Amino acid sequence: MSQVFLNGRIRPASEAKIDIDDSSFLYGIGLFETMRAVGGRVFRLEDHLNRLIASAAALSIANSYTPGQVREAVGRLLQANELTEARLRLTLTNGSLGARENQQSTLLISATPFTPYPKEYFDKGVRVVITDFRQNSKDPFAGHKTTCYGPRLAALRAAHEKLAAEALWFTTENRLAEGCVSDVFLVKNGRLMTPPESTPVLAGIARKTVLEIAEQEQIQCEQRPLDINDLLHAEEIFLTNVIMTILPVTAVEAHAVADGKPGPVTKKLTELYQKKMSG
Repeated sequence: MSQVFLNGRIRPASEAKIDIDDSSFLYGIGLFETMRAVGGRVFRLEDHLNRLIASAAALSIANSYTPGQVREAVGRLLQANELTEARLRLTLTNGSLGARENQQSTLLISATPFTPYPKEYFDKGVRVVITDFRQNSKDPFAGHKTTCYGPRLAALRAAHEKLAAEALWFTTENRLAEGCVSDVFLVKNGRLMTPPESTPVLAGIARKTVLEIAEQEQIQCEQRPLDINDLLHAEEIFLTNVIMTILPVTAVEAHAVADGKPGPVTKKLTELYQKKMSG
């Protein structure tokens, strides 16, 4: 039976319960992190925790746990589920809104066996569509991984109905932002480009890893505002998150990206990313 960590204890998932007046359940006020364990070690756990702590402070979400306590909980949970290759989700909320005294945040961590994206996605690339939804730079939740995720899931579901793997978001100013569950990179003239965090976009952990690899390998990279023309004239496009790692995009709507095959920069970065993740 699957085990979860909930508010200081590891227990069977079937026995885990949260209060009916929890802030995330009632109002979508909470944060989450999706993480990947490789060889029993969570890839870039410190980066996930740093992002969670920064977002909690920015959005006034209570956090009753220290990074050390979370690290210990993650390790215990992997052991309890006998997992070394896993997908983990950490959810943090303000807890019960009815608690007047000694209010405690809710911390839920789950771990399930890792299931990769289909191999053909990486071999042949995927098609993406452009959602009509828009990202608003004035949204206080923008740039944070919050549990208020309905619009993202709706756009992703619509993309899947169109036989696409992901939907790309633009801002209200018509700037390229990100995917529903991913960051986006373009390649033109051998130069890597991605929207800056100020767009706003979520500062993805896989995104950060790709930027570090590019710097180490002396691949020129720009974080700058991008528009639809940049997207449609890109020689390569790929998406990133810690579960998909680097996913090549070979079509945007009905528009083929270059020759419709994963490009050399994407392939090189994928190989280097896998080495970094396994190391």
